[in-house]
Amino acid sequence: MKKVVFTLVICIGCIGKNKSIQPVTKPLREAVYASGYVVSKNEYQIFSQVDGYVVDILVKEGEAVKKDQPIFIIESRQQSARYSISRESYNLLAKNNREDSPALMEAKALVASAQSKWQFDSVNFVRYSNLWKDNAITQNEFDRAKLTFDNSKNDLLLQKSRLSKLRDQLKLDLRNAENNLKIAAEESGRYTVRSDVDGQVYKTLKERGELVRRSEALATVGSGSQFYLQLNVDELDIEKVKTGQRIMAKIDAFGGKIFNGIVYKVYPMVDERAQSIRVDADFSDPFLNGFSGLAVEANILIRQKEKALVIPKSFVLPGDSVLIRTNEGKRKVKIVRGIETLDEVEITQGITKDTNVILN
Repeated sequence: MKKVVFTLVICIGCIGKNKSIQPVTKPLREAVYASGYVVSKNEYQIFSQVDGYVVDILVKEGEAVKKDQPIFIIESRQQSARYSISRESYNLLAKNNREDSPALMEAKALVASAQSKWQFDSVNFVRYSNLWKDNAITQNEFDRAKLTFDNSKNDLLLQKSRLSKLRDQLKLDLRNAENNLKIAAEESGRYTVRSDVDGQVYKTLKERGELVRRSEALATVGSGSQFYLQLNVDELDIEKVKTGQRIMAKIDAFGGKIFNGIVYKVYPMVDERAQSIRVDADFSDPFLNGFSGLAVEANILIRQKEKALVIPKSFVLPGDSVLIRTNEGKRKVKIVRGIETLDEVEITQGITKDTNVILN
């Protein structure tokens, strides 16, 4: 992995000529390397909810958009057919719910017929009841009249119940058809894709006339004024990185300029393929250049000291020792390391600023 360091180092060429050096007291920072991109805040991809063809693109790349502003118009023939079917079904059920509809007229006619028969049989039953009291008819004749009256009464109640149920069912069917029509209208032949945020269109992924499938990305939209650093850190450095740590970043597009930031989120999931974790950082100062996706290399500062006794790492021998020159000659001494960078190391014990350290 390529590393980048923003600290001054001792000239190794000079060391080769002089054979030895004396430690230097200087500011030193220990940092974790990270690489990634500048990303606009609230950046997301807009996806199609229908299958169809792009018939119109209402914004250009780089243009500002408002929340709910239309961006794409998609034409879906399949959705148009669904809408037509839903509309015809709704219109038919609306007609059936009218009191003069054939279904209701037939049911009401059956109620009226049952009502007339019940009234006739009711009058007849009263007459037969009077005759039976006067012993003018037999018991069988009275029973037949009563049975006819009871049957007429039950038939009238049945026809009224059927009419009521028919009305309720037609109303329910109409409500369902209305809901289906609303859904079909929202997904009708000309489907409008809108922005979910106030921001800027960074990229359109489809051209006019191009086929679009459901759940296929159409555009990338994000904030046009707020940006953050989306970085990847080697999994070996996971334990060192914490929120609140300072970042020094170099963006390729801006040469040697250094941008400062602060870590605000460390993700717990390790990317198995890259063997890294994601770290997000805010810019300390507003990043106003307006480009998302710029490549970044950064150092996340772990420790720093304003006055550290420093030597190049190339002078350190295995086992944390160095070779020094004294009046008696060369000898090896044990050291204790402090802050380390890629090329330099702080020595906290074992040598002083006056020690001559020899390159082995």
